[in-house]
Amino acid sequence: MALFKINGSAVKKIIAKELDLEKRLQELFENNLEEILNIVFLAHEYSTSFGGRIDTLGIDKNGSPCVIEYKKNQNDNVINQGLSYLRWLLDHKANFEILCRSKKIDIKIDWDSPRVICIAESYSKFDVDTADILPINIELFRYRIYDENILYLEPENYQKVKISTFGIIKKNTERKSKSEQLQKSYSVEDHFVGINKETFELFQDLRERIFSLDKNIVEEPKAQYIAYKISTNFVDIVVQKKCLKIFLNVKSGALSDFRNLARDLTKPKGVGHWGNGDYEVKFEKRGETDAVFSLIKQSYDLNK
Repeated sequence: MALFKINGSAVKKIIAKELDLEKRLQELFENNLEEILNIVFLAHEYSTSFGGRIDTLGIDKNGSPCVIEYKKNQNDNVINQGLSYLRWLLDHKANFEILCRSKKIDIKIDWDSPRVICIAESYSKFDVDTADILPINIELFRYRIYDENILYLEPENYQKVKISTFGIIKKNTERKSKSEQLQKSYSVEDHFVGINKETFELFQDLRERIFSLDKNIVEEPKAQYIAYKISTNFVDIVVQKKCLKIFLNVKSGALSDFRNLARDLTKPKGVGHWGNGDYEVKFEKRGETDAVFSLIKQSYDLNK
């Protein structure tokens, strides 16, 4: 993507540049992991029992264990590496739990939704096709460094719904048991059980508006809420029987809320909740749709 710097009425193109990032790339992400990907850093080059080392190990605000691999060379097969490390991690959950306790992480671990994240300057068609055809979600991110010390990061694979490849990659006719699955899948429809018609219509209206913001928005149903994300979640929606609870990934004090619809969850002290961010909005009246969506758009602008 071409980037331009505006100076008055003049526009100057910002040039992409090559840096010696083989050593610095991982350090750059690990030192700023929460700012870049909303993930809490846990470990650097974490050793596994089979001799490999996980580049970066973290946990996101939803409690999902995160395996992060960096493609520093053209021939690095980060997707296969990430899957191998994920399988090892799920076989050694106690190690991860001990690590979290040692880091004083006060987040309940969600073993149903582990994440494999790959960071690279570019991907081949084979990388993208591999990530898209797998029945689990592999997140590919492409970065670029520009003059003016600018880091640009965007998702490479935008597939909103993972296709089922059960019949393609299965070696025998027996289904895998739940204990063998690497990730548990949820659907948007799972969240509609027991809700009233008015709440369903509020959700459908808001969902349509969210997708109108950007064709690359990913909808990711979780056990307790539905997330909408680009590089990271910008809004999470908890569907309740008579209302929607909306969590905005905005830091306390950074939201413009003239109608005082949002509750700051950091005041007077932190409140436990599902979803990301410091603000909660209770949405139950159709007349507030425009105002609620304007708050969501603020979060989108801050996180895109």
